[in-house]
Amino acid sequence: YSPPSPREPRTMKSGHDHHQRAAAAVWIMIGVIAMAVMGFALLGPFELDLRSFLIPGAVTALLAAGGWFYRSVRRDRRLGAILSSTAHIIGFAAVGAPLSYIAATAGFPLQDAALEAIDRQMGVDWAQLMTFVSLHPGLQLVLSLAYSSFALQTLTTVLALGVAGQLTRLSSFIAAFVATTLLIIAISAVGPAAGPWLFLDIQPASANGFLPTSSTSWPVFLALRDGTLHTVFGIRSEGIITFPSLHAALAVLFPVALWPVKGVRWFALGLNILLVIATPAYGGHYVVDVIAGILIAAACWVAVARLLDAASDTHAEQVAAIDDPPSIVPEAPAQPAMSALSRDFESA
Repeated sequence: YSPPSPREPRTMKSGHDHHQRAAAAVWIMIGVIAMAVMGFALLGPFELDLRSFLIPGAVTALLAAGGWFYRSVRRDRRLGAILSSTAHIIGFAAVGAPLSYIAATAGFPLQDAALEAIDRQMGVDWAQLMTFVSLHPGLQLVLSLAYSSFALQTLTTVLALGVAGQLTRLSSFIAAFVATTLLIIAISAVGPAAGPWLFLDIQPASANGFLPTSSTSWPVFLALRDGTLHTVFGIRSEGIITFPSLHAALAVLFPVALWPVKGVRWFALGLNILLVIATPAYGGHYVVDVIAGILIAAACWVAVARLLDAASDTHAEQVAAIDDPPSIVPEAPAQPAMSALSRDFESA
């Protein structure tokens, strides 16, 4: 057994400090979005249903306080990271959903014709697709369960990474989750779409009574577009984004984040393959929506991972430079020049 070097506690602490700065950056982003939503409500045609923000606000505050306690007082980094990251997810969802409502009122032309044309070029026939799904009840059950796992997977990913001690991976997941969602909301504002069901006027009768889970969002999206809906909610908000697909994007982030956790990696991969397959039918998405969501999530994960790795390496180098005291080497007796040169080469 050899005792740890004096530098190790400082190095571990520096990694912890780095994660804390990443968490603080997420809180700042949530605060900026919250102020933007409040600004739109005060200056624009929107009003906030304040009561709908009370529960997510209280839960977020309690989880954040618990995370601080277990990081700073009890020194349990894993539990502290789980609580703080869960607070990030809930807090971000409470302000991100209203932001997507505001984005839907931007007034840009619907892009359904272009998106449906791309699908047709890829050989996708929506009438046949809906008929196939509607004729297979067993397939409907599997796809419905996979599609509805979205929220549960978000929380269990945080829990699994925290319990496994994959705190760097957890920081990457939260940052990529926020970046992906914000990018998708921004794209949806300038490239809105109603979805293939409304654009192609597919009726449940022609699909043997089948109706997507996302059908409840259609009246909300249309009401936001025509100006008859002015209220935004902290909870009970509908997922109104068609292009790109957020479900497909997170179906990439979940298994990628969980890949180092051996006990769940293959289950997560299989479940999210089903989630991707379920997204066109149950989310009312064009296939191109799914492809775009996958590409955006992959790009955000790579960008966030590289950014966090670069920041960690830079900070580690700074800590090492601070911790390494200048060595005091006793003066050696004079030696022949060739002997000194040989010694210097070997030490290099």
